[in-house]
Amino acid sequence: MMPKGQLLMIGGKEDKNGNKPEIEEKNNNFSPNEILKFLAKSKDDRIEVITTASSEPESIKETYTKTFHEIGYTNFDFLDICDEQVHTDYHLQRVEAAKTVFFTGGDQNRICEQLKLSVLTDLLLEKYNNEDGFMIAGTSAGAMCMPEIVILEALNGEAILEHDIELGSGLGLLNNCIVDTHFVHRARFGRLAHAVIMHQDCWGIGLGEDTALLIEEGTRATCIGSGMAWIINAKNLGKTNIETVEKGFPIYAENLKIHILTDQCKIDFSKNVFKGVSIGKES
Repeated sequence: MMPKGQLLMIGGKEDKNGNKPEIEEKNNNFSPNEILKFLAKSKDDRIEVITTASSEPESIKETYTKTFHEIGYTNFDFLDICDEQVHTDYHLQRVEAAKTVFFTGGDQNRICEQLKLSVLTDLLLEKYNNEDGFMIAGTSAGAMCMPEIVILEALNGEAILEHDIELGSGLGLLNNCIVDTHFVHRARFGRLAHAVIMHQDCWGIGLGEDTALLIEEGTRATCIGSGMAWIINAKNLGKTNIETVEKGFPIYAENLKIHILTDQCKIDFSKNVFKGVSIGKES
């Protein structure tokens, strides 16, 4: 079934109040608050911000309140959901009334532990699949938790070593994809490549900071923002020792395929079709 809703996956450190992206002064395509302006089509649409991933929800609330006011959003609030709150009618009613649900950054483990088997996640899936114009957005950890498979912990080293990555179950909003964030700034190519080599039917999506992918109809993605989105494809992988390598030894792989997307580049994951742009025009 083709979802009627949209996903907005952000690589972290998006332009917002109190955060100045490093690339702002160098990238001639930079646009202030560009990504967060996609959260709602109307300034009056209801946005529920879920801060479960953060250990400092009050700080998150202050930052996004200032930013949303700058953008002109008038109808938003914050939910810091913990175990005993996940199934309450109060939270379900608020999510039911929302046009956008936005997961902030922090620790993706918190989101997965609290929500992945909850009635609230069932409601999000139902709205995403069946409600026109509904959006689920997430930044950093909030983006990583969206697919069926999520990177919970991994090492960033000089080699990809067997058993240096821990994968878990995410919210199941996105099929056949694994998402990593802060991808360029934190040198995370190796760990995402490792995850994709382990799951060769999945696309690896590496999101740079102040960069997002807007997913429509479940498979059509448009890059937004001032940085890069890296797409790793292992579907035609050649030689690899992933099935035989022992713990602590390095992994090799032949024929990984890489796409690099920048602002307004598009890719359809179901058709493996890429469209770039040249000075604002598609090519």
